[in-house]
Amino acid sequence: MTQGHQADAPLTYTLRPIGTLHTPWRRISDCPRNGRQPDPAPTCTARILPEYAEGLRSLDGFSHLILLYWLGNGSPPRLSFTPPFDTQPRGVFATRAPFRPNPIGVSVVAYDGFDGGNELFVRYLDCLDGTPLLDIKPYLPTTDAEPAATMGWLDPHATRNSNTGTA
Repeated sequence: MTQGHQADAPLTYTLRPIGTLHTPWRRISDCPRNGRQPDPAPTCTARILPEYAEGLRSLDGFSHLILLYWLGNGSPPRLSFTPPFDTQPRGVFATRAPFRPNPIGVSVVAYDGFDGGNELFVRYLDCLDGTPLLDIKPYLPTTDAEPAATMGWLDPHATRNSNTGTA
């Protein structure tokens, strides 16, 4: 990580991928709006670079993981836009759109184990095949879940199928 040293200069950071995500989706038009849409959800893989494989120790026993990944495809950020399933312009921070100032994606995925080496098997990803993986964290239902959370303007558009436990 590199920080700027001038008082008024914005900080800059260097991110290094720890691996690559592999999904069935090759084009943005094929990619689901969120990982809970495909029913059934396909098994995807997270291939970890060999130098980070030791960091996978002790993942056994976790049912879900949080994956952070880079969505950047060179598109400039759009701070306001009209989502394809809505009629009103929305601010990018009130959406999960990929064209963000820092295009970092996040998914809570079902963790189905790994090959004993450096490949994890997961479900509920919503990114393109070959997406750079930035980090992995265990999902902890005691601290990461907010059962009373509300979804604002997105509530009528929520994914509801057997993957989400709702009708």
